Amino acid sequence: MGKATGFMEYRRKPLHYRRPLERIKDWKEIALLPDEATLREQAARCMDCAVPFCQNGSILAGMTTGCPVYNLIPEWNDLVYRGKWKEAYERLSLTNPFPEFTGRVCPAPCEGGCVASLYESPVTIKNIERAIIDRAFQEGWVRPEPPVIRTGKQVAVIGSGPAGLACAQVLNRHGHSVTVFERADRVGGLLTYGIPKMKLEQEVVDRRVRLLEAEGIRFVTGVEVGKQYPVEQLRSEYDAVVLCIGATQHRDVAVPGRELQGIHFAMDYLTQNTKSLLDSNLTDGQYLSAEGLDVIVIGGGDTATDCISTVLRQGCNSLVQFDIYPQRPSQRTPDNPWPQYPILHKLDYGQEEALERFGRDPRAFATLAVEFMGDGNGRVAGVKSQSVTSKREPIPGTEQIWPAQLVLLAIGFLGPEPGLPEQLNLQRTARTAIATAKGSYQTNLEGVFAAGDARRGASLIVWAIQEGKEAAAECHQYLTGQLEWRVQA
Repeated sequence: MGKATGFMEYRRKPLHYRRPLERIKDWKEIALLPDEATLREQAARCMDCAVPFCQNGSILAGMTTGCPVYNLIPEWNDLVYRGKWKEAYERLSLTNPFPEFTGRVCPAPCEGGCVASLYESPVTIKNIERAIIDRAFQEGWVRPEPPVIRTGKQVAVIGSGPAGLACAQVLNRHGHSVTVFERADRVGGLLTYGIPKMKLEQEVVDRRVRLLEAEGIRFVTGVEVGKQYPVEQLRSEYDAVVLCIGATQHRDVAVPGRELQGIHFAMDYLTQNTKSLLDSNLTDGQYLSAEGLDVIVIGGGDTATDCISTVLRQGCNSLVQFDIYPQRPSQRTPDNPWPQYPILHKLDYGQEEALERFGRDPRAFATLAVEFMGDGNGRVAGVKSQSVTSKREPIPGTEQIWPAQLVLLAIGFLGPEPGLPEQLNLQRTARTAIATAKGSYQTNLEGVFAAGDARRGASLIVWAIQEGKEAAAECHQYLTGQLEWRVQA
């Protein structure tokens, strides 16, 4: 695949980002694709590795490596290298229904398993994937694919995030009539309100939704099943139900002073900002502003980075990110061998912007918040921290006080919100996810399925898409009377 010696001849050239101090002035997409010649050269780095670890998603040491949607990566890399873009799009579409999403916001576990990284560095798989789908839209190759025949079966998909959209597409193409319920006012779930628009512009989401509507999928927004729409009515009107409601129950901290005003969950903050941006370009003021404030973001993941980038665009006065983990190494350690996902120190887009804005990396590593301090009027004014060991044990004498009038908690999620699962009397796992039988997506209630984060806990967009596809396949076989179905991988 690719050029036999390409991985030795060409160095990795990652995505080009707009200059940090320029891009923090707007909410436009930050990442720009290189030219076609560079993309074909990068695709040429895909080696004839015999066993492509990149295209088979696996869990190693508790982390995903390889592609959970089983993209045929070496094949479309070879086609791009040869300039056969339409064929590359056709090959990519066999496995991934939404490469315009994964090519922008997936953390690329495929590259973690790339064999070329053993020689120098992995192939820029994620960039090439995005280039293929962007080219396909530009050329008009992406068209609605409505079913030829309808089965007469009605299916409700609850939630319009990546799992819900993938599930709806597969079921619809099998000929079932699909209605997707979304409690927010726009379709997309976390794709719309959880991911800042500089990473995933809304038109990219809306463009795909329009295609799904053209294929015959019905979207109902502003309706929360279990509240405005009773579950009894849902069960009586639909032949099957698939729950793709995500894992949106916030993880909180038990720290003195938590009740102070000015401490918010990260996803609430991001959602309000994005909604105001889409509704009015932020002119309605219906969002939390960091303008002129000292901000502390608690958490070390992607959501924390998204908060960093957002408060910078709002004009914060200062910024610190508490990361409970010590600084990662610059190269793999013996306990993190290939093909595990590499745990390495990196400067993500938000940290890069903060570095340019304030002259330093915003992260305080191995740091734990131990107290929120008030101003005497019920608002947060600062955070007391303490350094911790690699085992998260506090280190005496390392206390420090940081000014903060806005604190954002980006420490993950516990699982799906309990309301709808409880109304349906669904069994839950020890981690509060919706329980299903091993190798199945059906819950303890016949005809009710679960997929994505609601089933597996907060995870990657690629797992959500794959779970949506597999849940749809099992639901289809349930509707057509073929009850025996198991996850293939």
